[in-house]
Amino acid sequence: MDKPKILIVDDDPDLQWALKTRLRANYYDTVQASDGYSAIAVAQKERPGLIILDLGLPAGDGSVVLERLQESDTLSNIPVIVLTARDAQLNKQKALLAGATAYFQKPADNAELLAAIRTSLPNTWP
Repeated sequence: MDKPKILIVDDDPDLQWALKTRLRANYYDTVQASDGYSAIAVAQKERPGLIILDLGLPAGDGSVVLERLQESDTLSNIPVIVLTARDAQLNKQKALLAGATAYFQKPADNAELLAAIRTSLPNTWP
């Protein structure tokens, strides 16, 4: 069985590296995008099983990315977990209504994030 692939969309290279390292240690493959524009292109090319999305992005706000994913016939079924530093009071409800399966404030609790990933990825390991 192939390892599930997760697209990490964040403009912070340190956070991308930390997430990639954590996810690979838990048997996930990862691909990265650092802005809103490339997030859609990478999602179309790579067809990840799940997307971890920051809301504060250059070249296309994360909310716009979430909207575009939901509007796409080929991408709308990919679960999206929002991981952001933006104010949860202002953004959590909006993100969940826009189709996100979970919302985390940075820095996220590792165990909680991994549990949300396992819950959001249908019928995959680990």
